[in-house]
Amino acid sequence: MNKQAVRSWIMYDWANSAYATTMIAAVMPIYYEKVAASTLPGNMPQNYWGFTQTIAMLFVALLSPVLGAMSDHSGLKVRFLAGFTILGAISASAMGLVGEGGWQLASILVVLGTIGFSVGNTFYDALLTDLVPLEKRDYVSSQGYAMGYIGGGVLLALNLLMINNPSLFGFPGETEATRAVFVTVGIWWILFSIPLFRHVKDRPRGANMKLSAIVGTSFSNMGRTFRGIRRYPQLLKYMLSYWFFNDGINTIIIMATIYGSGIGIGTSDLILALLITQFVGFPSTLLFGKFAVRSGAKRALYTSLSVYVVIVILGYFMTSAVHFYILATLVGLVQGGSQALARSLYANLVPPSRSAEFFGFLSLSSKFSSVAGPFVFSVTGTITGSSRLAIISLLAFFLIGMLLLARVDFTRGRIEALAEEPR
Repeated sequence: MNKQAVRSWIMYDWANSAYATTMIAAVMPIYYEKVAASTLPGNMPQNYWGFTQTIAMLFVALLSPVLGAMSDHSGLKVRFLAGFTILGAISASAMGLVGEGGWQLASILVVLGTIGFSVGNTFYDALLTDLVPLEKRDYVSSQGYAMGYIGGGVLLALNLLMINNPSLFGFPGETEATRAVFVTVGIWWILFSIPLFRHVKDRPRGANMKLSAIVGTSFSNMGRTFRGIRRYPQLLKYMLSYWFFNDGINTIIIMATIYGSGIGIGTSDLILALLITQFVGFPSTLLFGKFAVRSGAKRALYTSLSVYVVIVILGYFMTSAVHFYILATLVGLVQGGSQALARSLYANLVPPSRSAEFFGFLSLSSKFSSVAGPFVFSVTGTITGSSRLAIISLLAFFLIGMLLLARVDFTRGRIEALAEEPR
């Protein structure tokens, strides 16, 4: 294992998490509503933001598996990752050009930035199998998520300082400071990605093939993935489990702020809770990686999902900002660990020579399945008129996911993944 390459791989999570925290979770949604789409009537800004995210995820779902298969066949995962990193970083920085009423440009840039971030992560995740041996993947994957938490949290703290104290940084007002925040995201992303692009090397396999031939072969490989997934029954069972519990996790991430605001928790408390989640997540993710080494990744993942069950139940009874802080801390304890272990467990079940293709397949399927969580939340809230009953409905996703996870034999799944590998 090339330790320098692995450290550089881990640092990329520090780099691109700036987009996840500032652009997806914290600053950009507020700017879109209050500035870019401020000329739209009523609740149209929120609706247009939702449509923007839907379009972006649709592109990601369609592009990830095909491009993953292309990178597997060509061996150019790092080059693909570099291209989408540049796309995402430029799109984030260009958001600084968006002024009042510029919601069309903002939507286009959000779509492009999200494609850069999410499709790029398909190649980033797939590099794990190239760089790290089987017995160390759980811990290294956890280190990546941990660095992402601290990196995203550090920049978000700086960004919030810029927005709340614009004169301290030489800006005439909050709007100008916010535009500068978007520029910092792109610079941060590019700057801390440089180690990966310097020290992690591609392993070209189709250098003499024309692009059209590679694309054709990639589509053929995708068809093979859809038709042949049944040859890996343990992988298939794990994917079913993953669709449920991952949808529960993502729905909590997406709906937590709206839910907290809906029951009367102030904006400053919600933002502070997000920072708590980021910084608690750093050491907790590392600890989960060590826990997985000692007790097994499957047991560690079960533990994290059990905590999510507790979080959902406590969320039903939440009434104050203090309660929200407690839940944010609990989320920070398990969010990174659960995602890191889910990634490494999946990596162990896929054929190594087709890792990017299978990660693209997971990206495609999970993007489509992720519609279910918010849909169930919204429908439950609409029918019952209670956001508390809506949050408790998410228990089903975790409980079903855990039941399916119990049926997965990871040892047998690893044998299945290696059985058809070229000798």
